[in-house]
Amino acid sequence: MAKRDYYEILGVGRDADQSSIKSAYRKLAVKYHPDKNQGNAEAEELFKEASEAYEVLSDDEKRQVYDQHGHAGLGGNFGGGFEWSDFSHASDFQDIFGNIFDNFFGGGGRTNRQSGPPKGRDLKVKVSLSLEEVATGVEKQINLTRQQGCATCNASGAAPGSQAEKCSTCGGVGQVQQVARTIFGQQMTVTACPNCGGEGTIVSSPCRDCNGEGRVRGRSSINVRIPAGVQEGNYIPLRGEGEIGIRGGASGDLLVFIEEQEHSHFSREGNDVVLQLPVGFAQATLGCEMEVPTLQGKAILKIPSGTQAGRIFRMNRKGIPDVNGRGVGDQLVQILLWTPQNINNNERRLFEQLIELEDERIRSGGESFFDRIRKAFS
Repeated sequence: MAKRDYYEILGVGRDADQSSIKSAYRKLAVKYHPDKNQGNAEAEELFKEASEAYEVLSDDEKRQVYDQHGHAGLGGNFGGGFEWSDFSHASDFQDIFGNIFDNFFGGGGRTNRQSGPPKGRDLKVKVSLSLEEVATGVEKQINLTRQQGCATCNASGAAPGSQAEKCSTCGGVGQVQQVARTIFGQQMTVTACPNCGGEGTIVSSPCRDCNGEGRVRGRSSINVRIPAGVQEGNYIPLRGEGEIGIRGGASGDLLVFIEEQEHSHFSREGNDVVLQLPVGFAQATLGCEMEVPTLQGKAILKIPSGTQAGRIFRMNRKGIPDVNGRGVGDQLVQILLWTPQNINNNERRLFEQLIELEDERIRSGGESFFDRIRKAFS
């Protein structure tokens, strides 16, 4: 019977990339795998057919020959039917079938699991920082409620005067061997010991304070140094500061996530900070020097005469240091025109005089204040 087209077998186009080819084969391999369809000869043939197609199309040289000359161009390769000795992509095979073996053999196939008590749980906490703390770096104390070693049994889980015993099922190694049938024939696999759960020991006389777990819930505190330049969403991993595992298992990690507090004056743009500065009409017209806040304290900003609303001044290195040590950001000061709402009689007379001067300018053929504004934005 004539062989089917390899692209048709995998259900992909002739222009499919390697990722699409691998994904298509994975689906077919899971569907028709012999261990999932025991005694089904048709499924076994479909599985071999898909594997043969993948072996050719996943190899650039073989695929090029196949695209130009079809099945005939492959010569003796696969001529007598596909064999697993023809399969040259061993690493691809392991990647594709790793999760399949786990499902078929209860997670025991090709495991590197270490024996002993399981590792403890990782913990996550949030630390809220002001923008000033972000700019300088700070040390914070974190209070935790977590599982920690039981002092009564010294985290062993065994009652005082007793000790954990070696598991008789696995001989203390925490693992047992099993024989499983795979597409390669019979294969020896390793699984966690069902008697001790992979720990290698059994606690026959459990500690009463921790019920044999070797850990109890308690409160503790830890100091963490937070470097300058961190931002919202960054986290600092503290290895081994999470919860301790049962019966002396290794501790998990503590992940300290950063939150930024909203600032009353500044907003942050990367490593720069932005300050919106209200300036009076007379100050913007004549120019002045103003004391402005920065993250490092007060500083003097010179505002030249004729400054327009919306203009931005840059104060170098007044921002936030880069967390990786690549310089310091700037402070950007945006000018806002401040208009007084409550004025006294003297101020009113001065503004009325200013209006008279504007009217006189218009009568003499000059530009008015509003004409200049329209021209500036046209």
